[in-house]
Amino acid sequence: MTDAKKISKPRGLKVVEVLGFEKKSELALPLFLAPVAAGFPSPADDYIDRKLDLNEHLIEHPAATFFVRVSGESMTGAGIHSGDILIVDRAIEPAHGKIIVAIVDGELTVKRLHRKGGVLRLMPDSPGFKPIDIAPETDFEVWGVVTYVIHKA
Repeated sequence: MTDAKKISKPRGLKVVEVLGFEKKSELALPLFLAPVAAGFPSPADDYIDRKLDLNEHLIEHPAATFFVRVSGESMTGAGIHSGDILIVDRAIEPAHGKIIVAIVDGELTVKRLHRKGGVLRLMPDSPGFKPIDIAPETDFEVWGVVTYVIHKA
């Protein structure tokens, strides 16, 4: 049995809501192919080329995709903030450097996967947060790889 002080508990960014993916309908929005200037606005209706379905661009594996809403600040360096929704794909192989959703000792967390020399760690992407070392006896499972962040500007 390991000393409880040696096992790092997830800190910082936590999953607070898990949402399944269900494509209920097509939602084709205008796609403007002309460059958009950041200065003075101009009418763009003449430039609409075709419609854009976000499912087509954001969801590669519908049966393996789910969404999570997160809470915390440990991944702000990766552009993930409290309240954001993450698109997570279980069909993508978790690899070194990928941001993943994982369960560690019964708690869902979002961190960057780090594998080096047989050592597995979950790394925060903000200062002030400690990595989570995954020991052989740690209850650990990767739920999926984060593919997109939905963040309100």
